[in-house]
Amino acid sequence: MIFMLCGTSDARELAVRIKQSGCELLTSVVTESAAKSLEEAELSVRMGRLPLAEMTALLRETGARAVVDASHPFAEEAHRNAMQAAQEAGIPYIRFERASLVYGDHPLLTVVSSYEEAALAAKRLKGSVMLTTGSKTLQIFTKHLLGDSEIRLVARMLPRLDNMEKCEQLGVEQKNIIAMQGPFSRELNEALYKQFGTTVMVTKESGKTGAVDEKVESALQMGIAVILISRPEIEFGTVYSKEEEVLQQLKQLGLTEA
Repeated sequence: MIFMLCGTSDARELAVRIKQSGCELLTSVVTESAAKSLEEAELSVRMGRLPLAEMTALLRETGARAVVDASHPFAEEAHRNAMQAAQEAGIPYIRFERASLVYGDHPLLTVVSSYEEAALAAKRLKGSVMLTTGSKTLQIFTKHLLGDSEIRLVARMLPRLDNMEKCEQLGVEQKNIIAMQGPFSRELNEALYKQFGTTVMVTKESGKTGAVDEKVESALQMGIAVILISRPEIEFGTVYSKEEEVLQQLKQLGLTEA
């Protein structure tokens, strides 16, 4: 059996292909919507966060023979837990993630290495700031940006009750919340930028499948400053960005038939 952490749309496609290769597969996701998506593909799914001890125990209980980590590029805790759990269980760890994009040197593009740096950069720029990094780190931005009369903070996130409650607790007004689920087309991104008078957009470098390229490119073309948070620097060893590479690795390990 292969244990697979799934956190992106391309992870779902890889999971389907691993199952089709003839290997028993257990996928793991955090949210209910992600679980539903995998269940619709007739995949075996467990839902909820997995601390290190629980993940290690699960690997041993299920007799997992490898861990495929296809969680989101910014899921640092999940990465570290998966690597450590695989090591403790004595099984291979395989990292799969979409390739990074190269944006070049644009005068309106600022690349930072943390959410804190992004918040401080946005504070310096002022204006209408559209935050597209989700709710998990929202408090970092509200701490620095709310209360500044020269800044309007607009938060774009998934339309979940806990997200709306967090916005209320942190003081983000309803008129400044965009509760929508992507992917977002270039046209919709542009329409939202115009609607909220966006002058600064904050995003994470997640790769092309996450439509970050269109979000960034459309903003830059509209003269909007972009603050791009680079991926966490984690020593994964070999990282695979193509499904065929992962399938070939699993085959070499004797875990799949094709």
